[in-house]
Amino acid sequence: MIQDLHAHTYYSFCSKDKPEKVIETAVLGGVQQLGICDHNYGVGCARTEFCWDQGAKLNADYGLTLQRYYDHINCLREKYRNRIKILCGIEICTLKSKDSYALPHGADVSFFDFCLIENLDHPMSITNGDIFAYAKRCGCPTGIAHTDMFAFIRSIGEEPYRYFRRMAEAGIFWEINVNYDSLHNFKTHDYVTEFFKNKEQQAIVKKSGVRLSVGFDGHIAAEYKAAKVQSACKLIKDMGIHLVFEGK
Repeated sequence: MIQDLHAHTYYSFCSKDKPEKVIETAVLGGVQQLGICDHNYGVGCARTEFCWDQGAKLNADYGLTLQRYYDHINCLREKYRNRIKILCGIEICTLKSKDSYALPHGADVSFFDFCLIENLDHPMSITNGDIFAYAKRCGCPTGIAHTDMFAFIRSIGEEPYRYFRRMAEAGIFWEINVNYDSLHNFKTHDYVTEFFKNKEQQAIVKKSGVRLSVGFDGHIAAEYKAAKVQSACKLIKDMGIHLVFEGK
């Protein structure tokens, strides 16, 4: 399966492309399963009532904006069903501050196909480093976005195999982020480079049973590099590791 579960559209502040443009680009790149996964604050605050310099209050009322976004992507799921499998996800910021981008406490994301959690390893994360409790709060399949999990696990004094095993048992997956575009200054993630060459890490992940996802984290359709997605999916398959939603 050629899978990309991290694609942004104009629902995110850092992207301007229509969902249709993002989907068409993925189709042309040979992607078989695409997860539209916009930022919670872009979706929830409907852009117009949100400012970068002020943020959204932690208890902001997202109203029906989350549902509206899901309904839109769900319509596109049907439109493109004979060409590509579309999933509707949401990327959740967990940074806490006076004016926060974090998902409000009462916002319901349980109806999404999946969510990606960012900032897990940040000292200001409202998760307090506990992905297991936060995944229960989300109520939908949960992945950990662009995070060096081996470094994070070491930092909290845990043993990698046991931690990944707990993730597998809880249905939490780990994203292998292969972005390479101008928004990210054309830089790759060191943890991804290391994982693809580190046989010991690969063996731990395979033995634990935790599933992986591949995400380009695309924000600019014109800079989408499907070859990086295809290569990552093939490498993971060759390792004998399963992708999340594989076979579903």
